[in-house]
Amino acid sequence: MPGAAGSLLPQTRGIYYAAPDAKTCLAEVFQATRRIDRVFQSPWLVAFETQTPVVLLDLTGDFATRMGASMAIHSGHRGRARGWARDLYEAFREAQGVLYAASMAGGAPAVALNERALEAPFFPAHPLLHRALADDVLLDPLRHAARELGYALR
Repeated sequence: MPGAAGSLLPQTRGIYYAAPDAKTCLAEVFQATRRIDRVFQSPWLVAFETQTPVVLLDLTGDFATRMGASMAIHSGHRGRARGWARDLYEAFREAQGVLYAASMAGGAPAVALNERALEAPFFPAHPLLHRALADDVLLDPLRHAARELGYALR
């Protein structure tokens, strides 16, 4: 039974979106406004290497076609994609997530990890990079990414 509006509800599943490069993350996170906002909601950029190998279901090739879907699974209606995600989660119990083509970064690789990825030590004790987007150290790389994406930078 759902809780009262605004109350917390325990969840048995979770999702963590990531990408091998910062530009893809920026494209996805700021797609609604097409503006990389360095201040609003205090965004951070974090880079890390996983401590253990991750088992991903690769949706980037012709697998989507073979299973009866299309490449629209990457960029089509979100409700349909969530339905496929639920079915794939049940069908591929060893998968800790999916590798997919990011719709906002020209099909660059992106990853959606489920809670199974956390069953083994996954995140390192210390990330390779952990900086607020407002940090001036990131200003030049953010300008470059914004220019490549056609996004504004605030």
